[in-house]
Amino acid sequence: MAPETVTVIGAGAWGTALAQAAAMAGRRVTLVVRSDAVADEITSNHTHSAVLGAQKLLVNISAATIAGSSDIFILAVPAQATRAALSGLDPALFAGKPVILSAKGLETGTLDRQSEILADMAPAAIPYVLSGPSFAADVAAGRPTAVTLAGDDADQTSQLAAALAGPSFRPYAADDRIGVEVAGALKNVYALACGAVEGAGLGASARSALLARAYAEMARMVTAMGGSATTLTGLAGLGDLTLSCTSTQSRNYRFGIALGRGETARDILAGGAKLAEGVATTPVALALAASLKVDAPLIAAVNHLLDGEADIKTIVAGLMSRPLKREE
Repeated sequence: MAPETVTVIGAGAWGTALAQAAAMAGRRVTLVVRSDAVADEITSNHTHSAVLGAQKLLVNISAATIAGSSDIFILAVPAQATRAALSGLDPALFAGKPVILSAKGLETGTLDRQSEILADMAPAAIPYVLSGPSFAADVAAGRPTAVTLAGDDADQTSQLAAALAGPSFRPYAADDRIGVEVAGALKNVYALACGAVEGAGLGASARSALLARAYAEMARMVTAMGGSATTLTGLAGLGDLTLSCTSTQSRNYRFGIALGRGETARDILAGGAKLAEGVATTPVALALAASLKVDAPLIAAVNHLLDGEADIKTIVAGLMSRPLKREE
């Protein structure tokens, strides 16, 4: 029997957009929110104005402050909040159920991927990873969007993708869960770097070169962590990397632009900048690269930039002076 109910945990812009996508696919959706006031707005007015403005939500979306039983769960909280969100829920709720992880980041302290956090907190859940080139506003408005949904069982992943596919939201099933997850996390780091190049006025040629080298570095990281380099040729790799590293809709790219203009990470955050997952992921990715003995000069460069140890022009000059070698 096809799954009929979807529960989305996390009602930020991305969680609300995914709820809209699932509703467009014909599923009955419950969006788990923090307050009764937001729940009332979503259920009664079919809007979530705090995150999506006047965008209308479909009538088959309701809201609740407590998660209940569901055929499918989508976890859509920030990467650094995943463990806390799961700690407040009964692991039995997820036993034997598909849990789709949509955050793109690595956990500070543990260096864990999102699926590793899920395995710790709800070991009987069936993990899936959703990633790819997508902005919340586009998904919620029904603009054409294609993403990757990765899981361990090919048939089950294809069935889940079909249950979430709608007229404008197309999930492509894949089996490289690790590769999709790592690519989704690292692209935010590289988006900071590309934004900084833009903010410093270093030119489109520099940004394009950085993007190409980021792809090569990402491939080294993905394969070292057990994923497949082939994954990077698809939506979760090249697609998401290109979008995040070139569009001002990307929070990480905008954060990088501010860094490139000379602002410090502390000042940007104090100024009310929205969450940029790459800020927390960068030092985690650097620690992982060191533990895996992977050469990752771009991740190291972004870490220096965030720490205020050097500006982007100095960092790029250093990268340009590295010994020449054959292109990978």
